[in-house]
Amino acid sequence: MSTDTPGIDPLEALRAPRDPACDVFLTGPVFLDIIFTGLDSAPVRGTESWARGMGSSPGGVANMATALARLGLHTSLAAAFGDDHYGEYCWDALEQGEGIDLSMSHTVPGWHSPVTVSMAYEGERTMVSHGHEAPAPAPDAGTGSRAGATGPGTSNGTTENAISTGTTETGTSTGAAAPVFPRCPPRARAAIASLAPGRSEPWVATAARDGALVFGDVGWDETGRWDLDALPDLAHCEAFLPNAEEAMRYTRTDCPRAAAHALAERVPLAVVTLGAEGAYAVDGRTGTAAAVPAIEVEALDPTGAGDVFVAGFVTGTLADWPLADRLAFAGLTAALSVQEFGGSLSAPGWAEIAAWWQLIRTCDRQDPAALERYAFLDDLLPTTARAWPLRRAVPTIGFRQ
Repeated sequence: MSTDTPGIDPLEALRAPRDPACDVFLTGPVFLDIIFTGLDSAPVRGTESWARGMGSSPGGVANMATALARLGLHTSLAAAFGDDHYGEYCWDALEQGEGIDLSMSHTVPGWHSPVTVSMAYEGERTMVSHGHEAPAPAPDAGTGSRAGATGPGTSNGTTENAISTGTTETGTSTGAAAPVFPRCPPRARAAIASLAPGRSEPWVATAARDGALVFGDVGWDETGRWDLDALPDLAHCEAFLPNAEEAMRYTRTDCPRAAAHALAERVPLAVVTLGAEGAYAVDGRTGTAAAVPAIEVEALDPTGAGDVFVAGFVTGTLADWPLADRLAFAGLTAALSVQEFGGSLSAPGWAEIAAWWQLIRTCDRQDPAALERYAFLDDLLPTTARAWPLRRAVPTIGFRQ
């Protein structure tokens, strides 16, 4: 469990002796993210732009892993780490700083960490990434070590000299190739899978068969087909969480809510994020639908907000909250995250959520109906919020003490 959770376990009332030790399992590439903020506009060719802020943090799948751990979920990550200072920093930040289980991760000797530079301006971000696909691990090698271990893990699947413009919610690089991972993931309550056209991950079916609720995330379909049948692992998903544009393209609809209802015919739970308009979800088993507006905040850096949303929704689902509460909580955690630097280290913990809840109730002219939407937090949070410092993105790595 993350060291950020001051005695709060959202699943405490549900835990039993024979439950899995792992709450959520996920796999994917880990990047070093370097984030520039405070830019007044996009960089102009042939000129030099100075940013008023800068931060470094683990990125890629680390965004969601950190968000899950900071919400008190026992999180296991399988990933390949670079055999360099960047990789060492990311490993330490996740394992020592956040309490994430890296026993299924490995370091690749001689392989450098993939890097993403993100520039935030005008409420959006532009990213430039560089990396090489990690070599496939040897079948008999060990895992969970920084000392050159080459056990089962994932390939990072990045492409050299790639550039993207902020359309990918999960991770910080688009166009990833199929990761390599063993067929037997750890037994877990839930797993998060990144779905891609024409790609099937054997571990997803295994996780679902072993009782994990699989949450499917998806990125932009570079093939342009937008065919749900081309997502083979969707059949194993408990929930599918595209954004509005992706949902409408996949369902050939012109309304995000109509798209959610159409998706609920394919998966038990369809969740469509609507950006500044919030989120909408449909429970395909009961027909229940819920809509929650977004929380207005001044965004510093939107990197990783979609990952934090998914983490919040997974937390509420595993805790068996009502659908509307899950949506509200996911939206709240995402809103709090954009007020800090960096995708992973911007994720909020329970102390920050408690501080927000105390503050918002003391503000003048609050809409009582809006406050009621978050009343479920009273049963979760301590009566007084106390300082619980989190690791945050800093301009560099490896400060000498």
